[in-house]
Amino acid sequence: MLIAGKTGRLIHLIARHGQMRPIVPALLVGLMGGCVIPLPPRPPPPGIAPETPYEWTELAYQESLHSSLALRPFLQRMPKGADLHNHLSGSIYSEDYIDWAIEDGLCVDPGGYNLFECTSDKDLRVEAAVSDRDFHRRLVDALSTRNFRLRERSGHQQFFSTFEVFGPAGANRRGEALAEVLATASFQNLVYLELMISPGMGAAMALAKDMVWQADLQAMDVQLDEAAIAALVDQSHATASAAVRRARELLRCEVERSSPGCEVEVRFLAQVIRTVPAAQVFSQALFGARLAMESEWFVGLNLVAPEDDPIALRDYTKQMQAVGYANTKHSDLNVSLHAGELTLGLVPPRDLRFHIWEAVEIAGADRIGHGVDVTYERDSAELLRTMRDRDILVEINLTSNAVILGVQGWEHPFVEYMKAGVPVALSTDDYGVLRTDLTQEYTRAASTYNLSYADVKRMSYNSVRYSFHPDRAALEAELDRRFEEFEASHVDAVKLRERPRPFWESTP
Repeated sequence: MLIAGKTGRLIHLIARHGQMRPIVPALLVGLMGGCVIPLPPRPPPPGIAPETPYEWTELAYQESLHSSLALRPFLQRMPKGADLHNHLSGSIYSEDYIDWAIEDGLCVDPGGYNLFECTSDKDLRVEAAVSDRDFHRRLVDALSTRNFRLRERSGHQQFFSTFEVFGPAGANRRGEALAEVLATASFQNLVYLELMISPGMGAAMALAKDMVWQADLQAMDVQLDEAAIAALVDQSHATASAAVRRARELLRCEVERSSPGCEVEVRFLAQVIRTVPAAQVFSQALFGARLAMESEWFVGLNLVAPEDDPIALRDYTKQMQAVGYANTKHSDLNVSLHAGELTLGLVPPRDLRFHIWEAVEIAGADRIGHGVDVTYERDSAELLRTMRDRDILVEINLTSNAVILGVQGWEHPFVEYMKAGVPVALSTDDYGVLRTDLTQEYTRAASTYNLSYADVKRMSYNSVRYSFHPDRAALEAELDRRFEEFEASHVDAVKLRERPRPFWESTP
């Protein structure tokens, strides 16, 4: 789909502009080698212009594709629909966490760089520590994956270590974090954000602290305190409402409705922590499902934390059963699952054979996050066909997969999903920790895989069409409006007005 569709479009444009003969041989060589060779942009001859705003925009995209300095601004302006795979706490840059730590009077361990509540006059306050500019640089690195290759740990280790390090700085800053993320989304021309947060999950775990996993999931269900779950739902809804209210206050949405970030729609996914005993995953899943069904702010469920964690690996099937039970109990539940965020060498081969399969078949996932190990799974071709036929979107996180798993470029299954007809959308995962943003993810995908304008536009629409927002039609209508405006901005009115008629339309 990717190569054939793009090739056909290129050949059509080349033929229209009279450039078929010199370019097609090189194009065919690229196709025979298994990929499309990037071609230098060729503007149309004088007097010949694209005929529609879409074609003008397509030409502008092709002209920028082979220059990152030109491609970034193009994609920055392009409407990008939604970011569907985005953890709120991981989307804050280190510098903001440091500022909040200073404001809240936190201290820092100068050896491990952990932030914590000060308990003694001997503790080193963050404000004093970062007056040393070198320490400030090292602290930024410790709170993110910046310069992780200079540290004696892998990208995987560095990435997952950051959450405990910056945790205290963000503990009471959910509203501030949301305001920052919404403003960033606005700058990148996003319509919608679907953010993962975990309010109430610790208390939900505690409900099953004495529970033993049973094959009879209904028997486990009746052991849970329904009144306690209902109270947690109310508390977590209130927490989310307060965060949205605080974010809108900081963005001045009620005073200046055009303030950046106020126009971005936001909803949350209840994220279940998977690195605890299976019974506690079960209690979280049932709580998260009920939260998604009863709170206007929560639209679905997900599992988070390292998929290669020993407990997550040991209990993976039980975890899928827990989500599947919640999915059956609440028939309208939306489920997106981190699945297949693994690669050969990170885990034994046996753990690469079934994770996406079970997320689809047992848990009933509507979307898959990452899906990197798909070509290692048993009967991967059948898995791809199943995902295509069930219309299961894959949330692609290119920078995250490169840093955490070391999987990038043509080793990433991104193109395999597209060739198989599986819908995909680009997302950021934890763009603050990873020091990226959604525009960079589009830039990385477009330049690495030589994508067409149709490809990137399709992914933008996919991110809205496969979202869990209760009014996807309204989001898509807004995206239509923005693309119409964006594409109209690329029309050269003078050339359109002065373009000579083609010879076949001329009269003798």
